[in-house]
Amino acid sequence: MPLVGGAIADAFDRRRLLLRTEVLLAAVSLLLAGNALLPHPQVWALYVLQTAGVTVFSFGAPSMRSLLPRLVREEQIAAASALESVYGNLGAVAGPAAAGLLVAAVGLPLTYVLDVGTFGASLWSVWRLPALPPAEDAERAGFRSIVEGFRFVRTKQALLGIFLVDTNAMVFGMPMALFPAYGAHFGGGASTVGFLYAAPYAGALVASVLSGWVTHFRRQGLGVCVAAGLWGVALVAFGYADALWLALVMLAVAGAADFVSAVLRSTILLTATPDAMRGRLSGIELAQVASAPSLGNLEAGVVASVTSLRFSVVSGGLACVAGTLLCALALPRFVRYDSRRPDA
Repeated sequence: MPLVGGAIADAFDRRRLLLRTEVLLAAVSLLLAGNALLPHPQVWALYVLQTAGVTVFSFGAPSMRSLLPRLVREEQIAAASALESVYGNLGAVAGPAAAGLLVAAVGLPLTYVLDVGTFGASLWSVWRLPALPPAEDAERAGFRSIVEGFRFVRTKQALLGIFLVDTNAMVFGMPMALFPAYGAHFGGGASTVGFLYAAPYAGALVASVLSGWVTHFRRQGLGVCVAAGLWGVALVAFGYADALWLALVMLAVAGAADFVSAVLRSTILLTATPDAMRGRLSGIELAQVASAPSLGNLEAGVVASVTSLRFSVVSGGLACVAGTLLCALALPRFVRYDSRRPDA
C-alpha cells in the first residue's frame, strides 16, 4: 500500500488524500469501539479491523511524509524532521502506557471511543493546511510511475545509500524478536520484557529532545553511516551485557543512534528528491522501513535457534558494522553528500 499511496500522492492533492485517510482511520476506531460494546466481542473483528487500519495508514503515510518541503524552507527540513520524531517517539513510549491506564480505568469500549474523539484534532489540523496540488510535471498514478520511482533511486547514490544502509542495519541488527527470551535470561518476567522493548524508544526520545545539533549537520550521508555503525556497536555491547541495567543502557544508545540515522535519512530523501516524486519515494521508504525489521527479527530468531542468544545478537551487530562499511566504500558520493549541495 505505501507504493500505491505514494504514486497517488504525487498525482493528486495531498491534503485531500490525508482528509480521506483520517476519516477512514476514525471509522476503523469507531468499529473497534462497536465491537468492544457487543455482549460477545469478536476476535476475528480485531484482525480484520487492524488489517484495514494498517492498510489505510500505509496508503496515506506517503502523503504525510512528503509534506515538509511544502510547509517549511529547505534549511528547516532537518529541524522539522527532528520535531516530528520528538512526538513520534513520545507516542511510542507514552501511547501504550496511556492506553493501558485508560483500559484499566474506564474499560475497552470507552478507550476506543476516546480514540475516535482524538481524530477531531487531526482532521482539524489537516483541514487547516493549504491546498497541496501535485507538481506541474507530476506523472499519472499507475504501475509505470511506481517503477519510475525505483529507477530514480538507482540514479541517486544518496537515495540508494539511505535505503541500503538502513536495510543492512535492520536485517542484521534487529534483535527485538529475542526480547522475550532475554527476559528469561535476565531472570525477569513480563515487566523485564517490557523494559527491553521500551529502552530503544526511550533512547530515541532522549536523543530527539537533544537533537538541535542534528539539524546543523551538513555531511548527512556520513552521519547516516556513523549512526548505523553505532547501532551495530551498541547491539554488540548489549549481547555481551550480563546485567539488565547495562543491557537497557546499550539498547537506549542503539535507539538514540537510530533516531539520528532516521532524521538524516528523512532529510536526505526530502531534499534530494524533486516534489513530483516525493510521494513515491516516501512510499518506497515506508515499505522498506516496515519490511526490513521484520526480516531482521526472522534472521535473529533463526540464528538464535541454531546457535545462542548472544551469538545471534553479537554476530548481527558485527554484520551491521561490516555491511555499513561496505556500503560506504561502494557509494562514495553518498558518504560525501552535503546538505548544502543536494544535487552534487
